[in-house]
Amino acid sequence: MIDSVGMAAGEVHAVLDALASAGCRAWISGGWGVDALVGRQTRVHRDLDLAIAAEGEGAALGVLGRLGYVIETDWRPVRVEVAGPRGRVDLHPLTFDEAGDGLQAGLDGAVFRWPRADFTSGVIGGRRVDCISVGRQLLFHSGYEPRDVDRADLALLRRLAGE
Repeated sequence: MIDSVGMAAGEVHAVLDALASAGCRAWISGGWGVDALVGRQTRVHRDLDLAIAAEGEGAALGVLGRLGYVIETDWRPVRVEVAGPRGRVDLHPLTFDEAGDGLQAGLDGAVFRWPRADFTSGVIGGRRVDCISVGRQLLFHSGYEPRDVDRADLALLRRLAGE
């Protein structure tokens, strides 16, 4: 087990449980999403990145508020980040079309499509969780200068992709 000064696996479970109790579907992305795909925690995580169904955003913010999280960054409809005593959660609301593909608003008015096939599952702390696919994670790790943690995540993702 990794000693964490960031967000612990138990808090990830608490957040997911709270969202589920509010009827809000959520898929893990970012560093915890990579670890879910790997099946174990590989590093310390500052936050939990989640794609959520947009219609559940209000309920999600309500239950996260009851866990002590408060809005810190509000760029809705693109994203909203909340911070609390045990970590941070970065919510990315998606609407879904009739085919089950997710649609996410971009800062410049663009719309990003998340194909239905990119929603999958993994494991965090011995528990099955919903997350995004290796391919979608690789796409999200492109187009910017990676930090050390990003390079470590990319190495894991490439290994999972068979590269």
